[in-house]
Amino acid sequence: MAVERFPVEGGHIMMFARAVGDPHPAFHGALTGTPAIAPPTFVWAADHYDPDSAVRPKPGEPWMGSGATPSGVPAGEGTGLGLHAEQRYEYHRPVREGDVLSAVDRPGRTWRKEGRRGGALTFTERITEYRDRHGEPVVTATMVMVTTSTAVAGG
Repeated sequence: MAVERFPVEGGHIMMFARAVGDPHPAFHGALTGTPAIAPPTFVWAADHYDPDSAVRPKPGEPWMGSGATPSGVPAGEGTGLGLHAEQRYEYHRPVREGDVLSAVDRPGRTWRKEGRRGGALTFTERITEYRDRHGEPVVTATMVMVTTSTAVAGG
């Protein structure tokens, strides 16, 4: 992900909190008259500001969808051998209404382990650094993906 400008807006925070079902008043600044603090996983919303994000639909292009069935990408294309295995966040300070963040990915560690059903497993970290307009770190997110060397047999 490469996002140059991710404005953190109060309404966006409130709608994100509603979408994840969290009624905590800190996330609803517009209703309390105070600036909102973003929920813990809010930084994922930066994908909406990344024109190259795979989860952002593009007019006229097949999209992997977000529900139980895909909505345009043929079955098996880019699916089946990978899994989002872990997500960690390190907070340097809270994400606040009014922040303008940037996000940059960098590779992390990669390691292998022998699996029981899908052959060798390769674990790969992707680290996303979210910084404020002064270049100060706000959140460091580490995602671990695991891929199998072969498709896992049924069962």
